[in-house]
Parts: sequence; structure tokens; C-alpha cells
Amino acid sequence: MLVERVEKFAAEADWTRAYSEINDFEEQLARNGGIIIKYWLQLSKQEQYRRFKEREKTRHKQFKITDEDWRNRKQWDAYQLAAAEMIERTSTSLAPWTLVEANDKYYGRLKVLRTVCDRVEKAIEG
Repeated sequence: MLVERVEKFAAEADWTRAYSEINDFEEQLARNGGIIIKYWLQLSKQEQYRRFKEREKTRHKQFKITDEDWRNRKQWDAYQLAAAEMIERTSTSLAPWTLVEANDKYYGRLKVLRTVCDRVEKAIEG
């Protein structure tokens, strides 16, 4: 719903309706034994820029960076606002978001893995 909102691919009524549809779907999954794990990996604007520039210079990573990435980056503030609202409106007790400070890749990966282990452990314990 972020792209639809920021790029105006959908009317506001449509992308706002998606919040309740997502929550309903995730609740159905969880009530039927599914473990819902959602992550938002947050980079600073400066770190994203550094990684983009690094990808441009690294031959085997150049395919990962496109003009579209640079174009979208110009809408950083709009994407941040949309993400914050999405997280706020779709984080529930059955399907919470885990916010991952991802400037440090190793820290971010560790937090993701710990979250998976914790959520699976809680589900097994009942």
C-alpha cells in the first residue's frame, strides 16, 4: 500500500481500506495457527545513500540499483510518513511489526533472527 499511496496509483479510500483488510487476513491466519512475523527494516537516509553509491560501484551489485530507486528516494519523506501510518494501523497483538534498526547489517540480521526464534518459541509454548 506504500507505493499505491505515495505514487497515487490508488485512491485514498482504497489504500486506507487495505489496513482493515490486512488486519482481518492476518487475524484469520493467526487464529488458524499461523505465526505472523512482520519486519520494517529502517535505514537512515544517509545510510541508504551510502549503500546506493556502493552498489553503483560494485560490479556484481549494480543490477540492484536502478533509476527508479533514485527517483523513489526523492520521495523519502512521503514514504516515511506512509510507512509510519501503515505500521501504526497494521500492528496488532496477533501480528505485530518488529522495527529493525538496519543501518548496521549485522545488528539488523541478529534482531530478525532473534525475533523469529522468540515468536516460534512462544507459539510452541502456547
